[in-house]
Amino acid sequence: MSLSAASVTELVREAFAETRGRLTPQAPLGPRTWFRVGGAAEWLFQPADAEDLASVMQRLSPELPVTALGACSNVIIRDGGLDGVVIRLARGFSDIIIEEDGLVVGSACLDATVAEYAAQAGLGGLEFLAGIPGSIGGAVRMNAGAYGSDIAAVLDWAEIITRDGSLIRLEAGALRFGYRRSGLPEGALVIRARLRGTPDAPAEIAARIAEIRAARELSQPVRARTGGSTFRNPDPDISPRKAWELIDAAGCRGLRRGDAQVSEKHCNFLINLDQATAADLEGLGEDVRQRVAQQFGVELHWEIKRMGKAEGTPA
Repeated sequence: MSLSAASVTELVREAFAETRGRLTPQAPLGPRTWFRVGGAAEWLFQPADAEDLASVMQRLSPELPVTALGACSNVIIRDGGLDGVVIRLARGFSDIIIEEDGLVVGSACLDATVAEYAAQAGLGGLEFLAGIPGSIGGAVRMNAGAYGSDIAAVLDWAEIITRDGSLIRLEAGALRFGYRRSGLPEGALVIRARLRGTPDAPAEIAARIAEIRAARELSQPVRARTGGSTFRNPDPDISPRKAWELIDAAGCRGLRRGDAQVSEKHCNFLINLDQATAADLEGLGEDVRQRVAQQFGVELHWEIKRMGKAEGTPA
């Protein structure tokens, strides 16, 4: 049975009565996303720190849906917004601690910022993070990777807060990483992670980061309203072609739906040219999937996470 608006409000008031964080009703989410599209959060919660988050999660009714958002780089939030509580980790989850052979980083830290700190500390092996949009929490959840490495290759452990408010440290092996996925418990939020580094000359690390950024600038629409790679590359057993090659061969480069467009620069990227809606972007992605499936018999799987409800859908 769905909850009434009054019931949801009462449950939220009980759970957040003692929070030190910020709780905002009907908070617009579109301006926070890299696509600049999407509806509002019924309730947006920005906890003060891990203790505040755990306390709220312990009191939060299991009937209330909870959604975690990070930098909102690799998501499409649908035009009808998100019901329940949306949790966004920010200032209280952005510490970076430098250790002899690695870094302990808060989940709200941007991937590119972590790469820079590692370079300054003379810790190599984390340069690939400079080429990944988003934050560490999302990177752990989806085993983000680029330029020959991924989170699974450098993670020692991650600390999470579960849906019932428990704080747990998981070793890398317990996360059962796969290609662009992890085995994080359902509803868990990553709050910290330890990433391994290898001692190296800071100037050499910085030079490799510069090369990654130059390559990304040359090949990807980094200055557009986009959300990163749209589809995962198919398993080599299914197709030797990467996702962008299939999309290009299917004639989708530059394809449009309203103001949503398949990038002409890198056709595994969708772009909001100006006034696209989330429905335009998601619909365009489905058009691409359909064309690739019809022509090559390959089913592309979304890498971008789509969440929320369509505009006009009742709560």
